[in-house]
Amino acid sequence: MKKLLFIFSLICFISCNDSSENNTKETKVESDKTAEKDSVQNFGIVIHGGAGTILKEKMSDSLELAYKQKLEEAIRTGHEILANGGTAIEAVQRTINIMEDSPLFNSAKGAVFTNEGKNELDASIMDGKTLNAGAIAGVTNVRNPINLAFEVMTNSEHVLLSGKGAEDFAKERGLEIVDPEYFYTENRFKAMERAKEREKENNNKTAFYDPFVKDSKFGTVGCAALDKNGNLAAGTSTGGMSNKKYNRIGDSPIIGAGTYANNKTCAISSTGWGEYFIRGVVAYDISAMMEYKGSSLQEAASEVIQKKQPELGGNGGIIAIDNKGNVSMEFNTAGMYRATMNAAGDLQIGIYEE
Repeated sequence: MKKLLFIFSLICFISCNDSSENNTKETKVESDKTAEKDSVQNFGIVIHGGAGTILKEKMSDSLELAYKQKLEEAIRTGHEILANGGTAIEAVQRTINIMEDSPLFNSAKGAVFTNEGKNELDASIMDGKTLNAGAIAGVTNVRNPINLAFEVMTNSEHVLLSGKGAEDFAKERGLEIVDPEYFYTENRFKAMERAKEREKENNNKTAFYDPFVKDSKFGTVGCAALDKNGNLAAGTSTGGMSNKKYNRIGDSPIIGAGTYANNKTCAISSTGWGEYFIRGVVAYDISAMMEYKGSSLQEAASEVIQKKQPELGGNGGIIAIDNKGNVSMEFNTAGMYRATMNAAGDLQIGIYEE
């Protein structure tokens, strides 16, 4: 009898343990599924169309509407790619293409003119997963500079190509080559002529010190994105500064200044007075503050844009997204064309200081 009771007790013990273990496994599976679901849903995108003296009283209703519509078109393009499981790199590239093809922005189609009456285009892109990057500067005949930056990143051993060499590489890679006349827009050409006139009035002093020219750089475009796999990417494309001389290059094609992405922290695109953004290594500085100081994205962005850059003498802004999907759109100017969308599809568009 005692032996039977012992065997019965043993069976009950084993059964209870198996049940407990199964419950634990089921709970863990459900927990893993929930975590996986949350991870998949965590994606987002943010863009800018340049920062500067953008005042509502100087903007017509029709032009304001045009900017907002183009910003929405661009960000929805990238958001759709991300929502369908596409990569952050693809979303960044295709989103920037929309803005490059618009004369509204100082990038590709709407690029400003140099002192020589040319359009010299710069761009860069970076993959936060691998830290691979590509950039181009001083290109005059490539329809979409960000696509060339992507080709440099993925199909060359280099990071930065410039001028004719970059254009030769674009032809080898089969990118769309256009006549430089494609980039002509009347308002940008007149802006260059006005800058030249002001330069003469200032006894041919360097145009960068002229307030008009200082604010003529806004329009640079950029994008930062987080995809469903948790990978970050960023890209920037610009025509530079109106009336620039000597093949001047700003921060947009400089990795760490105009563009930076690192899965450990965030993805960033800058817009502003390039000389100061280069000196401050703005994009990397924000990432470094997050990685080494433990700052949040917003804390780091605010410190760099609202304190460090003004102390140097630089103005402009950044858009950024961190590896958790938090977004920052920080600027120290009167305005910045900007938009963001999260995984839920919530859309925010802004132009002026708020």
